[in-house]
Amino acid sequence: MIHDQFKAQLTIDQIDKGAIAAQAPSNIALVKYWGKYGQQLPKNTSISFTLSNCKTTTTLEFERKNSPGFDFEVYLDEQREIAFEPKIEAFFERILPYCPYLEEYSFKINTHNSFPHSSGIASSASGMSALATCLVQLEQKISTIDLTPEDAIQKASFLSRLGSGSACRSLEGPIVVWGEHDAVNESSNLFGTLLRKDIHPIFKDYCDTILLVDKGQKQVSSTVGHGLMHGHPFAQVRFDQANENIGKILKVLSEGDQAKFIEIVESEALSLHAMMMTSLPYFILFKPNTLKIIETIWHYRKDTGIPVCFTLDAGANVHVLYASSDAEAVQNFISKELSQYCQNRQFIHDKAGMGASLI
Repeated sequence: MIHDQFKAQLTIDQIDKGAIAAQAPSNIALVKYWGKYGQQLPKNTSISFTLSNCKTTTTLEFERKNSPGFDFEVYLDEQREIAFEPKIEAFFERILPYCPYLEEYSFKINTHNSFPHSSGIASSASGMSALATCLVQLEQKISTIDLTPEDAIQKASFLSRLGSGSACRSLEGPIVVWGEHDAVNESSNLFGTLLRKDIHPIFKDYCDTILLVDKGQKQVSSTVGHGLMHGHPFAQVRFDQANENIGKILKVLSEGDQAKFIEIVESEALSLHAMMMTSLPYFILFKPNTLKIIETIWHYRKDTGIPVCFTLDAGANVHVLYASSDAEAVQNFISKELSQYCQNRQFIHDKAGMGASLI
């Protein structure tokens, strides 16, 4: 289905070559999206914190060409990455109806991540949202119609979703919803929606320290993981659980109830991994140190009363979530106790942020 509001109306003779740079952060889902249908559409609604420090910086160099088809190269940290190019080609094919200028230019895509690639931090989310931001800016340069800032963000979110579903949640912040839900006005399966309801001050700059338990390639890609939900015996129950949790966490985010926040967020993380462990084929994405970290967090929370909790993406790394008012105590705990379970004692301090931007 072609969504007319996202189709470009262009006069492609205004600019022959140039470069555009943008950066976009990763995000960490509080209520998880796991399972999709159609063209990158979610089976359940999700909600996430947009991060600040874990981000991708992308420079898109472009030059007019006369030959048909796509022409591009992808570089990571100045090194050609041919292995990434099939994914970008698939992305370009999906978005071509909305970005016809893709066949009018040769592209060089230079990208840099501030965090390890393919290790359970959403590099595809930040990467695709940064690239989509560049493409929408290119469209602005050659378009006959100026997009409003809000329309530009919405189109970038729409496009990035077609490359990586969760990427659509990285364009704005600090909290973004993806997927239709009665409790969120203007929510959509097509793009992320900034949560505009009252957010309690404690959640506006919430902290997230990512513990790098395993910086290697993930055991199973997110695409494969989502595919395992087709025919999964517990899939529909999981979708219903997630959509119910959206309603619950919206209330929590408004009222500032950290105890209920912890209950929902940790349950969501474990439910995600439970789906992987009960699929066919089945996968255990935890590492032994993942479990040690979780248990240590639980003991610390019980002993100190500090409302710190964990969440996980589809990998072994652990996201430690806590209020900025508790940052000194929790970060001391991370350095002294949790870092021993990290690869080379490495972790990244981050916090809720505001989304993508041009450079």
